Formats: sequence, structure tokens, C-alpha cells
Amino acid sequence: MRAIDLSTAFWRKSSYSNQDGGACVEVSDDFATFVPVRDGKDPHGPALVFSAGGWASFVSAVRDGAMGD
Repeated sequence: MRAIDLSTAFWRKSSYSNQDGGACVEVSDDFATFVPVRDGKDPHGPALVFSAGGWASFVSAVRDGAMGD
């Protein structure tokens, strides 16, 4: 597995994050083929990296309610 440099990534808070400071999911749209995701409460912690297609499928499923509550 190769390391991915995320030091220059611009992070945005997910619209599904809790506005009260809990469940802070941040994503970066800076990369064409993958989407890094991190815990906004721990910005220097690890990030999960998903393929762009896999992330798009996940977001669509959440929007469609397929993930439950």
C-alpha cells in the first residue's frame, strides 16, 4: 500500500454531521480518484480513503435512506 499525502487537502464538514460538535465527519474533494474521510474532532488523526466510485455509492445510499437510522 502506498502512502497518500493529505497535508494540502482542503477538508469540509459533511452535511450529515451533527452541528453541535458530535459526529463530525470531514471529507476532501481535492482528489479525482479517491475520497479521504476523517473525524473532524481529531484533524491530525488517521483518515480513511475510499475510491471515488465507492464513496459516491455510499453517499447515494445514505441519501436514499438505504442505510437506516
